[in-house]
Amino acid sequence: MMDPHQDPPLQQESQKYDAEDAGNGRPADNSSSNINDTTSDSDPEALAQVPSGPAYSVFSKSTKRWIVTMIAFSSFVSPMTANIYFPALVPIARDLDVSVSMINLTLTTYMIFQAIAPTLVGDLADAAGRRPAFLICFVIYIFANLGLALQKNFAALLVLRMVQSAGSSGTVALSFAVIADVAVSAERGKYMGIVGAGINIGPALSPVFGGLLAEYLGWPAIFWFCMIYAAVWLIPYALTVPETCRNVVGNGSIPAQSWWNMTAVDLCRARRRKRNGESLGGARTKQKLRFPNPFNTLKVAFEKDLALLLFYGTLTYLVFILIAATLSTELEAIYHYSDLQLGLCYLPYGVGCCFAAVMQGYILDHNYRRIARKIGFTIDYKRGDDLSNFPIEKARILPASPFLFAGVAAVICYGWVLHFETHVAGPLALVFLIGLCVTGSFSILNTLLVDLYPEAPATAVAAMNLVRCLFGAGGTAVIEYMLRAMGRGWTFTFWGLVLVLFSPILWVLTKWGPGWREERRVRKLKEEEKERAVTSRP
Repeated sequence: MMDPHQDPPLQQESQKYDAEDAGNGRPADNSSSNINDTTSDSDPEALAQVPSGPAYSVFSKSTKRWIVTMIAFSSFVSPMTANIYFPALVPIARDLDVSVSMINLTLTTYMIFQAIAPTLVGDLADAAGRRPAFLICFVIYIFANLGLALQKNFAALLVLRMVQSAGSSGTVALSFAVIADVAVSAERGKYMGIVGAGINIGPALSPVFGGLLAEYLGWPAIFWFCMIYAAVWLIPYALTVPETCRNVVGNGSIPAQSWWNMTAVDLCRARRRKRNGESLGGARTKQKLRFPNPFNTLKVAFEKDLALLLFYGTLTYLVFILIAATLSTELEAIYHYSDLQLGLCYLPYGVGCCFAAVMQGYILDHNYRRIARKIGFTIDYKRGDDLSNFPIEKARILPASPFLFAGVAAVICYGWVLHFETHVAGPLALVFLIGLCVTGSFSILNTLLVDLYPEAPATAVAAMNLVRCLFGAGGTAVIEYMLRAMGRGWTFTFWGLVLVLFSPILWVLTKWGPGWREERRVRKLKEEEKERAVTSRP
């Protein structure tokens, strides 16, 4: 078992890297070199000698870029699937001869499965690897879209949307987990930003695609598009993207032993070696596929700091998903736009989300370095940092706070601009700010979640999915009633004030979070010692 704040145990490699460190003139133990005060002030990474040990990831920069690029395109699937559907709600209701409220039920059931599916996918990915989880998700997704494109009644639409959600919703948790596999904490914000850009392009482009397809080809074309996109992504992934799960391949230096963890190229090489009688190498046994345990996800919600983070992250998500879910219906009621025009109205929202994703990555990494310099913390870009001595909560939450409160102001103004039915430029400008600030805050909280639970990042993000999507399903079910009863202005004022009311949670996490995190680390170490004692008994 491993210390959750450091790399997985790779004892056979530690000796190799120790020898390399000694050969490079660096001491192979954990001692610190004497560095003058001038150097220490100018370079926070020179404050102490970096401890020896295996590199955090042995993947080359080009391989990392390829992995992150493919993961970014995969992370587009879940938000695309949710948002591409919004401009077609009215024509689907008309063609299937049901009310818009009935079609909104497909949004609710979609989000319920969006909550449940990642609990299975996350545990599968942390136990058996990222590749089998991705492959299973995309195969399910492709067949669900095929059925949706061919169906002609509401019952089939409702059921197949659930299956579609089950296939697509796990990709976000998997994407964040892959970043945790290959990127150390000090540069994780940058990579999270790239994947976040993929996630947030969904709200930017997919409603436009949905509007275009529904307007000119009919709404079934939406599902044909989704199916083709998934199939085109799946082919290069299956052929070339390596397994990254640290429970399976360590830091990437241990060859995958099971066919589902190998790329098609690696599988061919392994078969050729087997025919030639050569050893496949590797120090681990083959991974066994097992039915994933969704209750592993629930464990995350019972940790004090993680529970608070999940709760506030869920509230943040709820605010922007309610705006996204009602944008087309509200603008159609006020301005009487066509399907294509409604799709275009989502563009400012998604552009704001994309800017937020890219900006927050660089802001997080800069703030990480700034705090490290301030407290005299040594950053190790090669082997990763021991976060037990670093205030990661402060490093992540501090940049989120100004984004959050600017987003709250934009949400409240958005409600009243809709209430007074001003020129469309008003709500569209505010939607851009909401995407920039509220979605940016949520992405930062997701990054912190991965930092706090590095031993099973897919499970941690799946826990966030579980909570936020259950709340989101409830919110989308009642938002129309709130709008009719309270009006547009007071409805969105209410949700903005909810974020303000619970914002002290962020201060609590900053103040007491490091202590709770240390308690969890010590408890896990004691549990591991007990397990070793039991297994070592004769």
